[in-house]
Amino acid sequence: MRLFFKSVLSAVTVFCFVPGLHAQDLAPRAYLITPIGSNAITLTDSIYSGNITFNGSVPITGATARVNVSVFSLTHSLRFFGRTANFFASLPYAVGNFNGTVIQAPPHAYRSGLMDSEFRFSVSAKGGPAMDLREFSQWRQKTLVGVSLKVVAPGGQYDPTRLLNYGNNRWSFKPEVGLSQRWRNWIVDTYGAVWFFTTNDDFFSHNRFSPGVNTQSEQPVGAFEAHLSYDVKPRFWASLDGNFWFGGSTSVNGVQNPGTIQRNSRLGATLSVPITKRQSLKFSYNNGAYILYGGNYQNISVAWQYSWLGRPR
Repeated sequence: MRLFFKSVLSAVTVFCFVPGLHAQDLAPRAYLITPIGSNAITLTDSIYSGNITFNGSVPITGATARVNVSVFSLTHSLRFFGRTANFFASLPYAVGNFNGTVIQAPPHAYRSGLMDSEFRFSVSAKGGPAMDLREFSQWRQKTLVGVSLKVVAPGGQYDPTRLLNYGNNRWSFKPEVGLSQRWRNWIVDTYGAVWFFTTNDDFFSHNRFSPGVNTQSEQPVGAFEAHLSYDVKPRFWASLDGNFWFGGSTSVNGVQNPGTIQRNSRLGATLSVPITKRQSLKFSYNNGAYILYGGNYQNISVAWQYSWLGRPR
């Protein structure tokens, strides 16, 4: 029983699905600018399917997950001290099945519920002055430098007595710097960021394995991302995507587990296709290229976007 409890504490941050998804983000063209007053709503449906790698750190084998995540998001472009800024908010809902073998016992879990909401504010620091539609139609991108702050707020489904949760019961912050360079129809995007996490002060507690209260903390995670995309025509583009993130070792009640350090990378591709003047579809696929510790998922996503300028029409 004691060994099982230690295994649960060591592995729970990998089974908790949300941290891995945020680290694995692949977002091409995140710093391209739009006219002031641009808006978009996006409905995304994603399937994450694959195994979970523990790198021998705990006696858990055959760990797999298949999760369907639906996301509603809203984007708005605004003027910020003469520069172009964007505000983004999203609310995801997930339905999934988790399997694995813990000390020769094959547990299975099903979860359905809200994940933690996400907010992002970005500003073009260079090359992207605030422009109305007329000015924007005459502007041509060269080099853009942007900064952003992403915040993941607690509020997703969370039960401190359970191993598997879609919510994290903590705040996450991701400051980032992005560079976008255009050469005719080609665009290269690179981002560098660091994830910071507050402490989960009610972590896997009040149950038969741990009747008291546990705390869990995670070290910062460094993240790099790169994209090469090509414009076929306006709003019709394709990209190759890749990222790498590292760090994130976890501690329970102040005791660090060095076996939970992540050094992971993903590769994928994205295709955006306009279907009407205001609507478009985006298809993406990515998979683990190198996973030392954590979720090694295949991800397939389809997104529908409706955009407009000014008030909804």
